[in-house]
Amino acid sequence: MPASKAELDELALTEAEYEAIVERLGREPNHLELGLFGSLWSEHCGYKHSKPLLKLLPAEGRRLLVKPGAENAGVVEIAEGMAVAMKIESHNHPSAIEPVQGAATGVGGIVRDILAMGARPIALLNSLRFGPLTEPRNRFLFHGVVGGISSYGNCIGVPDVGGEIVFSKCYSGNPLVNAMCVGLLDPKRLARAVTGEPGNLLLLVGADTGRDGIHGASGLASRTFEEERELRPTVQVGNPFLEKVLIEACLELAQTDYFVGLQDLGAAGMTSASVESAHRSIRGIEIEVADVPRRDTGLTPYEVMLSESQERMLVVVKPGFLVKARAIFEKWDLQCTVVGRVTDDATVRILESGKEQGRVPVGLLVDPPMYRLTGVKPKWMETAQKRDLTKVPLPKLAPGEVLRKLLASPNIASRESVYRQYDHQVQTNTLVAPGQGDAAVLRLKGTDKAIAVCTDGNGRLCYLDPFVGGAIAVAEACRNVSCTGAEPIALTDGLNMGNPDKLDVYYQLEECIKGIAEASRALNAPVISGNVSLYNETQGKAIYPTPIIGALGVLEHAEKHVAMAFRDEGDVVLLLGAAGVKGDAADLAGSEYLELVHGLVAGQPRLDLKLEAAVQRACRMGIAKGLVKSAHDCSDGGLAVAIAESCIVGRKGFKGEATPTGRWDTALFGEAQSRIVVSVAAKSVAAMEALARAESAPICVLGQVYGVRLRLGPLDVALAEATAAWRGGLASALAAGTQPSA
Repeated sequence: MPASKAELDELALTEAEYEAIVERLGREPNHLELGLFGSLWSEHCGYKHSKPLLKLLPAEGRRLLVKPGAENAGVVEIAEGMAVAMKIESHNHPSAIEPVQGAATGVGGIVRDILAMGARPIALLNSLRFGPLTEPRNRFLFHGVVGGISSYGNCIGVPDVGGEIVFSKCYSGNPLVNAMCVGLLDPKRLARAVTGEPGNLLLLVGADTGRDGIHGASGLASRTFEEERELRPTVQVGNPFLEKVLIEACLELAQTDYFVGLQDLGAAGMTSASVESAHRSIRGIEIEVADVPRRDTGLTPYEVMLSESQERMLVVVKPGFLVKARAIFEKWDLQCTVVGRVTDDATVRILESGKEQGRVPVGLLVDPPMYRLTGVKPKWMETAQKRDLTKVPLPKLAPGEVLRKLLASPNIASRESVYRQYDHQVQTNTLVAPGQGDAAVLRLKGTDKAIAVCTDGNGRLCYLDPFVGGAIAVAEACRNVSCTGAEPIALTDGLNMGNPDKLDVYYQLEECIKGIAEASRALNAPVISGNVSLYNETQGKAIYPTPIIGALGVLEHAEKHVAMAFRDEGDVVLLLGAAGVKGDAADLAGSEYLELVHGLVAGQPRLDLKLEAAVQRACRMGIAKGLVKSAHDCSDGGLAVAIAESCIVGRKGFKGEATPTGRWDTALFGEAQSRIVVSVAAKSVAAMEALARAESAPICVLGQVYGVRLRLGPLDVALAEATAAWRGGLASALAAGTQPSA
């Protein structure tokens, strides 16, 4: 019987896709079979619009141990016998519906992706976007997401060490919740999501299966919020205490030869986990749904196969090792059940009490149609880029007032009220904690090394120019890592966009990817993993194109890391990346100052990747040679905000010696790229300048660490006032949103 329009709608399948399924299958699929296609052909699982574009990303690197996209996470070798697994993934739509569980299960899911590689999760990061806090719904989402992240991460004993939070109108109703996890493993114990030979057994481990999360991949993550529908049942429910023992049990198993494959049950649940593993081994599978442990009665085979109940792993074992593998899970009080076997016919067969309920070739399920469109640059983008920013009037506010206003902005103000809810010291590896530097730094016990990790992205810049904005996201993430002294070696990307069927959105997606690819090559940091989240629209209005970049860097000597705080009075403050403090109106493009003070999002963002690479090299070398005592990149709010943040965190003032040229607002608050504020001892200035010149990186003296005020050109602010604005900005925004309007 042909599928109804309502059935196709529920699975986010088009009529043309349904016709393709019928043609390839040679018959009409039954309800269960259509559910399998709906999930695996969804945008979330099948990457129908993005896979052709993702091939543009560099996929080579001497450290890579896994081909990007081939497994649950990317893996790079950082030392003999030591590798890092990393990935970022979104949970946007679930968090928009049920923020606590949506965010919590986003954390749980990304942790299991790392676990599936045989790696111990050692760090979590997150990148969050919300609408303005003046709206009650946005405050509800903000508190719920932060609460979900903290409750889940704290319970599983993985430190949450970094991230970012941004607020903008375009995210109202469609928050972005991107979770990143980093794990450590022995390359010799790298796990794979494969089934191996026929006769191997499928072992389902962990939680019982329920109705939560059904259609999460197809009905929720692969469509927009155009219509009011009851979506809460599509959101999964997490159990972090169960996840904790699942982590320990799987890591114990990973040290043995008892298993062939390891895969988490994430999007599309049993369907995706089993079918994709079978495809990698060019095998088939037979699943007996009656044997799947359940927490709800009356589950149909369709519901069992599509359930996204959390805290479940699929383990493939050889029959001779079943008893030993089962003993490990039983030791950890985990339920484990044989639910199927591997076959040699490259076919998925679903049984219920021995009776066949569905039969589909594996190759058809993992081969969705690919859509390569021709994007169209929208006219509004041309208009915004050509806006003459020299005609923006000087603000009526004094420079000091503008600085305080920027420091109090929810996009710049301290996130201490958020990260103090996260346990960032568990596992006792954290050397640079949230709020102390541009990236977190974690020691690698048993070695002299450390790693630095961060997330970064600027949707406003990508809105103005997705190519340049995508490149800047990479540049700034790598710059943040370089500011600790670490060399960036790998990236993971989360691409958050609107409806790709709209040609302007497709243009944004393609250009962002091209920009990321160019910057990745220029900075020698390959993209090793990632996630694409499309259809981020509410009532027809798309979010900014928002690529989030997670960066990983390696420090050969952990003790040689630095943070952002000015350390000693009398130290000289230098600006790497510029020969002076110059006011150029073009640097206001997409800046926080331009939107906050003038209500404008306009201009043409710029990036010189050759300069970027030189500046980062000079910074890293200055740190390695012991010259640089602090480093902080210039980003949101420009030079004045970067200096202020180093003053605030270090509790030291600054006395400027450089004379700003041009307009003071562009000189102080313009957001020119490729600039890092560093401090050095007075005796080290000449050596640092010589090092920068050798690397072709411009450098100039800004002033000294001195006193209890912040002075630069016309700017003169008491450090206490700047600190109060920065530390209280987020709380003030939350409080202001709860006050009755006048």
